Amino acid sequence: MSQFSRRRFLFTLSASAAGSLFLKGCLGNPPEASNTTNSSSSTPAVAPVSLSPETTPETNGIKLGYLPIVEAAALIIAKEKGFFAKYGMTNVEVSKQANWGSARDNVEIASAGGGIDGGQWQMPMPYLISEGLITKNNVKVPMYVLAQLNTQGNGIAIANIHKGKNIGLDLKPARDYIIGLASTGVPFKLAYTFPRANQDFWVRYWLAAGGIDPDNDVSLITVPAAQTVANMKTGTMDGFSTGDPWPDRIAKDGIGFLATLTADIWACHPEEYLAIRSDWVDQNPKATKALLKGLMEAQQWCDRPENHGELASILATANYFNVPASVIEGAFAGNYQLGDNLAPLSDRTKAVLYWKDEKGSVSYPYK
Repeated sequence: MSQFSRRRFLFTLSASAAGSLFLKGCLGNPPEASNTTNSSSSTPAVAPVSLSPETTPETNGIKLGYLPIVEAAALIIAKEKGFFAKYGMTNVEVSKQANWGSARDNVEIASAGGGIDGGQWQMPMPYLISEGLITKNNVKVPMYVLAQLNTQGNGIAIANIHKGKNIGLDLKPARDYIIGLASTGVPFKLAYTFPRANQDFWVRYWLAAGGIDPDNDVSLITVPAAQTVANMKTGTMDGFSTGDPWPDRIAKDGIGFLATLTADIWACHPEEYLAIRSDWVDQNPKATKALLKGLMEAQQWCDRPENHGELASILATANYFNVPASVIEGAFAGNYQLGDNLAPLSDRTKAVLYWKDEKGSVSYPYK
């Protein structure tokens, strides 16, 4: 790391209130909320700050990958509202990935090879990539986990064919029904977006807590988040776990219902993270700080209720999620259409959160 020891880099990041968890360490207690400048939702971009030689990024560009789920919102807003550019990162590309497998493949080759340098990740994908456990030929691609992007914002959706079968947060009342489907030759089929990562964990925990063996009593499959609605329509799966807006859209479109929010399984749970290849960070410590400053301001912007309409409108465009804004906006306020004769939910504490939740600082990457 040119003219920057790893210790000094950690110190400078913490001093800017970014906080950074590397793969083999933790900075300790979470910092207080930063006093970074707030932006107005009525302006398309924020004004740039004056950069000194100490704060001028080594490069103004990086390519970050994302998936079309609400976990990506702060990265997209940091780009669209000018928060990255405010700190000198004027050439950040936020690149939609077809699925998590594509994101993994693209971070292996980096932007120099036509891929990405980092971006949004389910946990513990950065660790699995760093250890070569899910890469081609088990090649280790070291990454740094730099910030948590959000908490909550996920759900488990179930097809309408299973309405009235007591499938909810507590699966015990539905255990015999679900297990019994295997004896008919058509086992209950649940999807997640990538194996050995967040969504896989949610499904397995939910099933096991209800007395259902996820390896033997049901069929688990991998389906990209954006394909979940189509797969549910065609009947190729009975349920899935992924980030909003897809579970909520299932209920709003009348295709299925929300059995549970992950916020009900684990309130204020850790969700997805910003992680970047370590070689890029080591070569560009000041650019990394600039990215984190822009990201944190975007996270604060995303959490403000007065910005939620604009946030939904930006994410809804064809460039990003390509869904109606009305489908997205409910997740920011905790408004969900549950289905299966359940009353609609309106609870801000169950919403996707980007900056603060009831347990502390969302952005800080706790060990």
